Amino acid sequence: MPREFPVGLTPPDWLVRNLQPQKAPVNQPAMVRAAVAMTLPLAVGLVAGRPEYGALASMGALSGVIGDTADAYRMRILNIAVPQFFGAVGITLGCLVYGHGWIAVATVTGVALVSGMISTIGAVASVSGLLLLLNTVIGAGLPIPGAWWLAPLLMTGGGLLVLFLALLSWPLRSRVPERTAVADAYRAVADLLAVCGSDSEVAYDDARHAATQALNQSYDLVLTHRARSHGRSPDLTRLIARLNAVTPLVEAAPTVRLNGRPLPPEVPGAVRRLADAVEADSTTPVDLRLPLPTTETGRAVDHALRYAAEVVTAPDIDPRGVADHLGRPAAFRIRAARAARGVLLSAGSWRYGLRLALCIGLAQVLVSIAPVPRSYWVALTITFVLKPDFGSVFSRALLRALGTVAGLVVAAAVLAEVPRGWADIPVLLVLAPLIPALTPRGYGYQTAAITPVILLLSDVLNRAGTALLLPRLLDSLMGCAIAIVAGYLLWPESWHVRVGDRLADAVADTARYVEAAFGDTTDPVAHARMRRRLYRDLSGIRTEFQRALTEPPPTGRRAAAWWPLVVAVERIVDATTAARVRVGHGAAPPSEAEIDQVALQLRELSEGVREAEVLVPVRSDLTGPSGSVLEPLRQEVAAARAIASPR
Repeated sequence: MPREFPVGLTPPDWLVRNLQPQKAPVNQPAMVRAAVAMTLPLAVGLVAGRPEYGALASMGALSGVIGDTADAYRMRILNIAVPQFFGAVGITLGCLVYGHGWIAVATVTGVALVSGMISTIGAVASVSGLLLLLNTVIGAGLPIPGAWWLAPLLMTGGGLLVLFLALLSWPLRSRVPERTAVADAYRAVADLLAVCGSDSEVAYDDARHAATQALNQSYDLVLTHRARSHGRSPDLTRLIARLNAVTPLVEAAPTVRLNGRPLPPEVPGAVRRLADAVEADSTTPVDLRLPLPTTETGRAVDHALRYAAEVVTAPDIDPRGVADHLGRPAAFRIRAARAARGVLLSAGSWRYGLRLALCIGLAQVLVSIAPVPRSYWVALTITFVLKPDFGSVFSRALLRALGTVAGLVVAAAVLAEVPRGWADIPVLLVLAPLIPALTPRGYGYQTAAITPVILLLSDVLNRAGTALLLPRLLDSLMGCAIAIVAGYLLWPESWHVRVGDRLADAVADTARYVEAAFGDTTDPVAHARMRRRLYRDLSGIRTEFQRALTEPPPTGRRAAAWWPLVVAVERIVDATTAARVRVGHGAAPPSEAEIDQVALQLRELSEGVREAEVLVPVRSDLTGPSGSVLEPLRQEVAAARAIASPR
């Protein structure tokens, strides 16, 4: 039952959204790896009589545990090994400038600028930039034992130990992550088809978003595999063909939704059996058990499902007959050059780098001129909080403070009651697995899990005991305050600037999608890529808006007001896809005048979204022949225009 609050004490929605734990499965193998990788180095250090060296290696293992999030083994290599290199560079720079006053301040601030800029490239680059700055701050703020080269060696070794443990099961793996991802995409599509005819708009929107995310993940994993596949791999060819084969089913879902009649339960059931065949890599014919279709929509779904079954169970697939919906990634040298050029020329890259550098610079100046104990923790807090690609800065600052308090409660008990030495091993065995277990639940939960571990390892290095606790809390609060003021309030980038322009671009792309969806010259492969790119963009926009909803007024309130427009644009794309499917199955194609009229209305809507600060409804004049395939699309465009247009 929902919890009841006294009248007047009901927490605001944005706070509830921040504190509510996210649903995620427990990754038991990752928990085992975390326990082994973080306790083994410390145990070896205790045996050798140098527990401080073991603590350094365990800190490196902690960074590897944080990056150990991928299912595919190839992605694990990237997610763990590449950031370790940047982490080694960071700890080396930090150790070299430790105790050098303003030189250390300038160095850490410069590293913050570089870290922020490279973090905008992608997920692996973001973690790499994070470790680069984190380790620089640690090296510049803590007296690291041993020679300057020893710390990077130990910390990198700890991180690579996590990678080694993650790769141990590679030769014995019973499941291929790329194949599992494609099977999960089929299951997500089955769930979408199951709710297409329901009366619940929320259930359909959630299922559509889940299907889009599953497809995005499977495409990303297959593309990563393809980037490293030399020549023509039969397994990769079959995987690409099976992934392409689910596209007609995805395109048929909006048609079913507009038709308003639920599909027979045998249809999603058949898709789930195909998913099982994909995951098992089986070519045994699947018993679809489909009823005879009696409507145009039913025939479209039946045709798409039988085509998918034919591809999934095909024993041999000719690579020349597989449509290239994915596109082959460019060579690494070309992709690296594009990324470097994008970082140097992107205003967003410089803006984020400068924000991070300003906050880190302020923190370093503060701890240089004021007697702040455990000063490196202020900059560490800012580094974790000021990650826009991880979520709202305000929300992360709030959750960081709350998570630190919760973590300090655990740390207080550990540092006060557990003597340093071999007793630390069972404590780490208990605390380390909590990091991968709680990280998917939310940032506050991750902070609560990481804080006692870092405090324990820091105490092994410095032997400060419970004297660390209060300074750590004060440092965290100072870091959160700097991040909120210098990294949030002083940068008037409202959610409209961050997301409104992206939504306007998506509406303009939708206009081009409408124009490209019909006509004799339509390239099916180019159209499939356009549709995938558009749905991916809309999925990213939806995620950004959901993040904005976690911020306090006025940002969260504005996001809530604009949310219906995001849903309206998604339905416009659905209606376009449904119209194209109907034309492909015998319906009369729309006239060029109808297409131009809809495209014009969408472009006007795009300009309105780009220019408007406040939503202003405008009546649109959309007419066309009754019974046209574009009639549902005209209704969706009119509904969107009724939400937002220029003043």
